[in-house]
Amino acid sequence: MSIRSLVHTVKKPGRRAFIKTAGMTGAALSAATLGAPAVWASGKTFSWRMVTAWPPGDSILQRGAERFMRRVHAMSEGRLDIRMIDQGRTTAPGEIFAMISKGQAQVGSAVAFYWADQVPAGQWFASVPFGLNAQAMNAWLYTGGGLKLWEEIYAPFGIVPRPIGNTGAQMGGWFKRKINYAADIREMKIRMPGLGGTVLTRAGATLVDLPGADLLKALQDNRLDGAEWIGPHHDMELGLYKAAPYYYYPGWHEPGSCIEGLFHKPSYDALPGHLKAILDSAAAEVNAWCLSMFQSNNYEALKKLVRDHQVQLQRFPLSAISAFRRLSQEVMAEESQKDAMAQKVHQAYLTFAEKTDNWDLVSERAYYDYVATEPQRLKRWMLPPDPY
Repeated sequence: MSIRSLVHTVKKPGRRAFIKTAGMTGAALSAATLGAPAVWASGKTFSWRMVTAWPPGDSILQRGAERFMRRVHAMSEGRLDIRMIDQGRTTAPGEIFAMISKGQAQVGSAVAFYWADQVPAGQWFASVPFGLNAQAMNAWLYTGGGLKLWEEIYAPFGIVPRPIGNTGAQMGGWFKRKINYAADIREMKIRMPGLGGTVLTRAGATLVDLPGADLLKALQDNRLDGAEWIGPHHDMELGLYKAAPYYYYPGWHEPGSCIEGLFHKPSYDALPGHLKAILDSAAAEVNAWCLSMFQSNNYEALKKLVRDHQVQLQRFPLSAISAFRRLSQEVMAEESQKDAMAQKVHQAYLTFAEKTDNWDLVSERAYYDYVATEPQRLKRWMLPPDPY
């Protein structure tokens, strides 16, 4: 058969057939021609509820949770709708884990050390004293096997964890009197969560467990002698400078605190694959956004605290921070023996920390050591004289 004959044998579509095809709905056409999931084509929706540990008006962590909800809504075209049910007003931080586990809410935003009594191994996925910074923490979770371990320890509670933010290096806290030696911590009433707080109890302090929204009043009422929240930007929002004049650094207790997103596992597992992927992607985006916001805003906030509010910036004395480090090693060794999973996570954390620490010696640390020898390049007006 010739090419000409072959062309003439092809039947052209009639007008009715064309109109019939063109009249297909967008969703049906997508499902028929692009192989879209049936749930997407049918427009099935899911409604979730979210609870956070953050004070009302918190401009990064609470705003990050709200950003997460908006991003999920936008990427899913409204098929997964998440609503905030409590913006840190009535729910105690320690209750959030149980709420998600029971399905009373499907999403939570908090920090793993709030439920250390229930899940000792979880603390390593928040921050540990003298541990990984934000960059190394993300590396451990995303590509170093940390997330798989995190999922393993939360699975028995019906929870799926995801990193959903990071504060970066924190400050050491606000104090009503100076700390010259580690012994000055004795008999102080201090708010500091996590393993850092356990270290301070070893040093003789009395821990007071309070949410961030209550810290200013507690300092003013002398229920606290010292309090740690996050860093300059958020600490200024809480007004902590109004009640404690001494602001200490570095934040040895939380060098890179990971904010965790908690998903109710039965609800998460019931979603089609593309909606799970949207949740994971939105969490990763907000994780990067939160860290960037802290990095962008802390310097300006610290400048305002020092210049406008006459805050006295203080560096922990070498003897004190050395004592805290020694006590930290003891505390972490003991915490790791609380159960098999804590021991497993602790060992995995140390193994990864050793690798990344050795790389830092010839990369970032070498760079920062050089920069420190060129002080004219830095704006050092805010720092007190080096006590060493």
